Amino acid sequence: MNTWFITGASRGFGLEITKEALSRGDKVVATARNPQAVLDALPDSGEQLLAVALDVHRPDQITGAVDEAIARFGRIDVLVNNAGRGLLGAVEEATDDEVRAIFDVNVFGLLAVTRAVLPHLRAQGSGLVINLSSVGGFVSGPGWGVYSSTKFAVEALSEAMRHELAPLGIKVVAIEPGPFRTNFLDGRSLGVAANEIDDYASTSGQVRQWADETNYGQDGDPVKAAKIIVDLADRDELPERIQLGANSFKRIAEKLARTARDQEAWREIALSADFEPAS
Repeated sequence: MNTWFITGASRGFGLEITKEALSRGDKVVATARNPQAVLDALPDSGEQLLAVALDVHRPDQITGAVDEAIARFGRIDVLVNNAGRGLLGAVEEATDDEVRAIFDVNVFGLLAVTRAVLPHLRAQGSGLVINLSSVGGFVSGPGWGVYSSTKFAVEALSEAMRHELAPLGIKVVAIEPGPFRTNFLDGRSLGVAANEIDDYASTSGQVRQWADETNYGQDGDPVKAAKIIVDLADRDELPERIQLGANSFKRIAEKLARTARDQEAWREIALSADFEPAS
């Protein structure tokens, strides 16, 4: 039986992961800016569920939520860094305030929660950190540059932590979902750059239209994703990153192939930049 600490648990992946963990008899600390929304969604969860207020902008709430988790259940086995937001728009269209706002949640919020939980995992010598990234954490494209930059950061942090924490008995994995049928494309989760420049109509402008047309029609099944994610807690070996959905798997495979071709084509130029070995 595991104890889960999940951010952004009132909807989307966070809520589905919470449901799946509870269905297996695990204990869940489900955090959200409005914890009542969690209780309303899961009215019959009993003592297995602790719903706690947590806004990742507020250090006092982060500390308080972790303290409540330990007081109630005695330990945390799995941290799921799920809370996040999107921003859609060309890089030039995004204002400084819009960029900082999404980094505050997706990167600095994740870091703050992780720093609060890791001392408990280190003390018990075990645990798992699951960082919700995105296909956009490995492959960027028109309209998603700023959002992807936050998820690229999540992947870098996750990869480093994996090697830092492995000797301490703690596993770390990044999850890379493609488009899933959650509420991510709703206004509550996805911001759209207020500026709109005509020159980007055929690139990021098309992606704005795609988001409107695709909402709740995405191919990915969040219930299936939640089952895969909860299964990870019982696996001995995990990769650095896991793609979820055909879209993510295909796009990442294509980027890896492009990168391999580019490396081969530019091999001699790349290697020529080193000092010549002393004769």
